Amino acid sequence: MDFDVIVIGAGAAGLMCAAAAGWRGRRVLVLDHNDQPGRKILISGGGRCNFTNLGVAPDRYLSGNPHFVTSALKRYRPADFLDLLRHHRIPWHERNHGELFCDRSAEDIVTMLLAECTTAGVELRCGVKAGAVSGDGPFTVSTGAGALSAASVVLATGGLSIPKIGASGFAHAVARRYDIPVVTPRPGLVPLTFAEADLALIRPLSGIAVDAVVAVGRARFREAVLLTHRGLSGPAVLQASSYWREGDSIAIDWLPDLDAAAYLLGRKAERPNAEVRTMLAEHLPARLAEMLTARAGADARPIGQTPHAALTALGTELKTWKLTPTGTEGWRTAEITVGGIDTAALSSKTMEIKTRPGLFAVGEAADVAGWLGGYNFHWAWASGWVAGQFA
Repeated sequence: MDFDVIVIGAGAAGLMCAAAAGWRGRRVLVLDHNDQPGRKILISGGGRCNFTNLGVAPDRYLSGNPHFVTSALKRYRPADFLDLLRHHRIPWHERNHGELFCDRSAEDIVTMLLAECTTAGVELRCGVKAGAVSGDGPFTVSTGAGALSAASVVLATGGLSIPKIGASGFAHAVARRYDIPVVTPRPGLVPLTFAEADLALIRPLSGIAVDAVVAVGRARFREAVLLTHRGLSGPAVLQASSYWREGDSIAIDWLPDLDAAAYLLGRKAERPNAEVRTMLAEHLPARLAEMLTARAGADARPIGQTPHAALTALGTELKTWKLTPTGTEGWRTAEITVGGIDTAALSSKTMEIKTRPGLFAVGEAADVAGWLGGYNFHWAWASGWVAGQFA
């Protein structure tokens, strides 16, 4: 065999896996079709890489098997990655919601991973596109530069999100060739789009951002909602999008800290001559307040002349403003892939495919999708590290 382990994909999960396997004395090769490693790392977090989150826990991940991530997350924690950063003297800081970022640049993370790989004796070949994977151990990986063989192959090519950096369904295709089930991939952490009737309300408010709660099913997220000329975006919407399925409605609570109905009735008693939209503008951007009250037919009347029932109904609508998206902006703007190689086919302790010993799937290649805020990078570190202990 040419190598003990061939890792296909020089991203977060692939480089972590390669370093972990190399430290065990394995002869490791990493292949990537891009001309440089870690491209998704470099563009993440506005160039600062939101590399993990202090709130990492299994309930922050979507998967067909919600318990699948538990073992890896217990064995490789945020504290373990922070130890690695301290060893390489990489400064970092915490932002909102436990999100951790590099002080300087995401390049620090890539440099650290490459240094770990180099010290562990890992060989890296960029600009080499992997083709078919065949065999049952040893495996053969075809490339434009010839065929290579290894006892183990790790699929670390990610999913379909961010096609501009070469994302592909390579891992899914390999899985299907081996009759390994794949959960149909769909875009996650992606803006939502709407029919023209809804866009007619949203588009004039483009650029407005509001702290709100977005709910889809049982999932609820409180962060910023951004209104755009294409629909809705912002962290709360991106989070909800991973849970959204075609035909689902979303509900927005525009006033999460306020009993809207009680507030409006109180203001009716205190300022009967003021317009309803003026009262809402005390808590919402004026243009948004105007749209919400106009939609409810309450914009042209003083609040004192608005019936109690109408104000109560408006208050309820402000807390549960329902819309039905027509879709998402798709893979072009999606940050992650929801779906992938079925976790029922994988060992949660090793990331190895149960029916194909020696074949592993890590990171976004598997049906595991994390919340916004560093969770997906941590899954890459954890799953890659775990696979590296066994590949």
